[in-house]
Amino acid sequence: METPVNLLDFDVDGLVAWFAARGEKPFRARQVMRWMHRFGETDFDNMTDVAKSLRAKLAQEVCIRPPQAIRDTVSEDGTRKWLLDVGNANAVEAVFIPETNRGTLCISSQAGCALDCAFCSTGKQGFNRNLTAAEIIGQLWLANKLLGGTATPAGAKDAEGEPDNGRVISNVVMMGMGEPLANFDNVVTALRLMLDDHAYGLSRRRVTVSTSGIVPAMDRLRDECPVALAVSLHAPDDALRDRLVPINQKYPLRELMAACRRYLERAPRDFVTFEYVMLDGVNDSDAHARALVALVRDVPCKFNLIPFNPFPNSGFGRSQPERIRRFAGILLDAGIVTTTRKTRGDDVNAACGQLAGQVQDRTRRTVRLTKSMEDRA
Repeated sequence: METPVNLLDFDVDGLVAWFAARGEKPFRARQVMRWMHRFGETDFDNMTDVAKSLRAKLAQEVCIRPPQAIRDTVSEDGTRKWLLDVGNANAVEAVFIPETNRGTLCISSQAGCALDCAFCSTGKQGFNRNLTAAEIIGQLWLANKLLGGTATPAGAKDAEGEPDNGRVISNVVMMGMGEPLANFDNVVTALRLMLDDHAYGLSRRRVTVSTSGIVPAMDRLRDECPVALAVSLHAPDDALRDRLVPINQKYPLRELMAACRRYLERAPRDFVTFEYVMLDGVNDSDAHARALVALVRDVPCKFNLIPFNPFPNSGFGRSQPERIRRFAGILLDAGIVTTTRKTRGDDVNAACGQLAGQVQDRTRRTVRLTKSMEDRA
């Protein structure tokens, strides 16, 4: 039996085209989109302003199917993590971080990750596949539903003057499992839904894509759907970054910095955020900090220093608090806005770099890693 089309896979243009191919007018697609995303509806019978004949046709031909939560875990600090089934024994994780003035949802884009950054738990699990657009936006759909989000009239503003759709989730970051720009088309479809007033109505400033530095895809994102950009930097020179972030061997720092400057031509914010995980004795010296200042001197930016979150057999340790403060001080003295991320959800392995989920590794990385550990034992 043929698998029904999942309407969560379409942004507004795709849904309009799908409806048009069946003789339906564009406003019908937008009606259904509002029911799906603004109100979290999956039952076509409940879409009361849609013609009954169309509702019956949709119920026979298509579905609205978000990922299902296998596990729902809440940290002592209120951080909430979901393990989501994406089929064939694969599962990904999404994390909601509540704060006083906002709620941030961290979303995954792949089952595993092929980039194998040295300090990341996700990468050690290997890679299975890209998530579909439905599986990506479905994380926002499901989290909003489970957190009790509601829709408000179009045009409403929050305390900062940003569009307010009345939902508990005010910010979305593509910083979960996977490299978002390695799944470009599906990620951009999901981004367009996050921004669309018929769906979630988030502003471009409140949606962030994090990348390890796939330069051609950064340029495409600038041209097709510029949102806030975060770059996983983690080293001030190519020699160290080649070891920590292997994609640097293909797109070295000179090319990455140039891509950041190009991105800012169309970005919704006037700076790039550089993420920098603090690894004890590896990348956290005063000399490293001064080298960073020189590296980014022509790139308007802010730094987000991330104390390393340990996981089994990582081989790294977390920089000491005083070392992080001194490192931050050098950046601040150079006039660079610098914050140190507060570790959230580490008691349930929901902190940065700890997301692992369940991955049926097609790269055989886990097999090679286990054999290497056995050989060293």
